[in-house]
Amino acid sequence: METAQQQQSIWGHLPLLVDSSSKESVEYILQALWRTRHTGLDSVDRTIIRDMLHLPDDSHLDPLLLCLRMLIRRCVYDKISKDDIQKLFPQEVLPELQRLLTLLLQKFQREWREDVLNEQVSLPRLKVMTCDVVNENVDSNNQFPVINLKLQGDNHPLSGETEIKFQLGKDALETMLKSMYSIRDQWSNGVDAPNVTSQQPDAGGT
Repeated sequence: METAQQQQSIWGHLPLLVDSSSKESVEYILQALWRTRHTGLDSVDRTIIRDMLHLPDDSHLDPLLLCLRMLIRRCVYDKISKDDIQKLFPQEVLPELQRLLTLLLQKFQREWREDVLNEQVSLPRLKVMTCDVVNENVDSNNQFPVINLKLQGDNHPLSGETEIKFQLGKDALETMLKSMYSIRDQWSNGVDAPNVTSQQPDAGGT
């Protein structure tokens, strides 16, 4: 019962948007909330929004912003289709507000979801691995392996190919080979190893 009362109290602040000067004002508020989703609104944005809504202070502004942020989060992060956005609103929300917010959330849903995807950092995939045997220097017959890795990243900021080269001594090479055999055995036996399973199929070229 307490949760239902709290939700009703939050929705009760939406009518403050009716006092905005235009649809563009509400659009600005939603965009500002999305733009500052990691940092929160600064004093300049808060002043602009208060003036748009003709509010004397933050006592009514903060609950309204909380409600709008909740709507934005559900619209972006929950599995809600564009056509189902209007179902987020309870019946007590004014129909004109439902229509306005639904249109704006539908307008920005795809763009905001793309922003979220672009923020996610994915591990690069191993595309090619080769090994060259080179001499330590021109006058020496001592040889050592140089491993060449070509990594493929699909998402920003790791998009494109990255090439990495590193030298291995005999002991380091043996250690690496043992580790790779261990990884192969774990994979074959179905052992749950999250840091391995996410990359192993790509190393095999699938």
